[in-house]
Amino acid sequence: MQDLLDKWIIEADFNSMQTAMESGNMTSENLINVYLERIQRYSGLNAIIEINPDAIDIARALDKERACTGSRGPLHGIPLLLKDNIDTHDNMHTSSGAVALADSYAVEDSWVAAQLRSAGAVLLGKANMTEWANFMSSTMWAGYSSRGGLTLNPYGPGEFFVGGSSSGSAAAIAANLAAAAIGTETTGSIICPASQNFIVGLKPTVGLISRAGVIPISNSQDTPGPMTRTVKDAAILLGVLTGVDERDSSTLESVNRSYKDYTQFLDNSFIKKARIGIPRFYYQNLDSERLAIMEAAIALLKKEGATVVDPVSLPCELVNWNFDVKRHEFKKYVNDYLARLPASIPVHSLSEVIAFNQNHADVALKYGQSRLIWCDETSGSLEDTEYLESKRKNEEYSRAQGIDAVLKQHDLDALLLPGNYDGTDIAGRAGYPLITVPAGFAPVGSTTSEGWITKGPFGIVFSGSAYSEPVLIKLAYAYEQATKHRFPPA
Repeated sequence: MQDLLDKWIIEADFNSMQTAMESGNMTSENLINVYLERIQRYSGLNAIIEINPDAIDIARALDKERACTGSRGPLHGIPLLLKDNIDTHDNMHTSSGAVALADSYAVEDSWVAAQLRSAGAVLLGKANMTEWANFMSSTMWAGYSSRGGLTLNPYGPGEFFVGGSSSGSAAAIAANLAAAAIGTETTGSIICPASQNFIVGLKPTVGLISRAGVIPISNSQDTPGPMTRTVKDAAILLGVLTGVDERDSSTLESVNRSYKDYTQFLDNSFIKKARIGIPRFYYQNLDSERLAIMEAAIALLKKEGATVVDPVSLPCELVNWNFDVKRHEFKKYVNDYLARLPASIPVHSLSEVIAFNQNHADVALKYGQSRLIWCDETSGSLEDTEYLESKRKNEEYSRAQGIDAVLKQHDLDALLLPGNYDGTDIAGRAGYPLITVPAGFAPVGSTTSEGWITKGPFGIVFSGSAYSEPVLIKLAYAYEQATKHRFPPA
């Protein structure tokens, strides 16, 4: 067992775990125990907010099933984490990191949890996150929640920026406290922490994966997505999670545009005919070290045979964006979610959350709640002119005058962006997919306004149009296989 802790498990992927279990050298129960020991060993990262008390029993049952009837597939017996805003109908809470929901048990599984259980995965625990997916306070540090404390980056705990809001998911998978995790993204919340923690993060097209049972920010932009150590594992998870769910009408758009097996796109030969654009506008805030990482990635893509169009410009680059869509949708959809909670939960509306926090300010308001108050000032009806105009603007400028425009103009397969917020906002507004892959380590970096140092791990991001996940996976896989930049934290 010690050998597993210190060697094989560190970078083990789904396939190697399945091989070990099929050969009888490993069981799911063994895996759970190894991960529970690692979680205890590295508890100071604050990456995990809660452990599933039934995980070992579930693993034992899956081991018996494997012995009797065989494996369900690549996730059978595999320990996974879910971000703490994803409902699980079990003995774990779903709180979005908030003390107001610390005692909240979901009355049914989210789509994500149900799909993973059906595939044979073991839901090992809930990952910490930036409280209310970083829509609580303008001064809240990334990775902090009142319930879980501050998540730290395993590559530089207490020093390196961890990214948000799927911070716990990223830190946990980087430190290998589970085989993989599911995060959620509205704008940058999968991609940025994945980049900062040297893992693969895949933010799908909105509608590819149901949001049913996910505590929301924005119906226009929210999506769950895989956070893994390899592109292959991300592709496996994505296929398990796709499908039409009557509880989320956006999934109807994915009919005939989604796949149940994305591993067929693990094709590193595609890069030789790919056309990739470099939108320099989104590179301008990079420090010299991270810019050097991007330039090295561009050179590698050229070496591998890609046609690189550098620079390209998006028509929308100088648009003055606002956050009215997220502001209005947050109140509407959070109210809808809270209203369905059992009577035993102390909050059933955004206004009640704000009041609860005020009454428990010593534990709930370390950074205030300015964004919650700002959102609560809206009508919550989604009929306001301000909201409708902003939604129209978001869709038009991010799509037809944004990503789609530049792809069409230059006949591009994808754009190459840096793994920071600058490269994720427009795709978030469009509801379009992104994938980030480890690209390099910056030894110096720069300091954020919060005092975090943005040196350390950094990822590149491939961006495309709606339902372009197959192309993005091909490019990310080719880059990953050509570079193998990822290494585990010391």
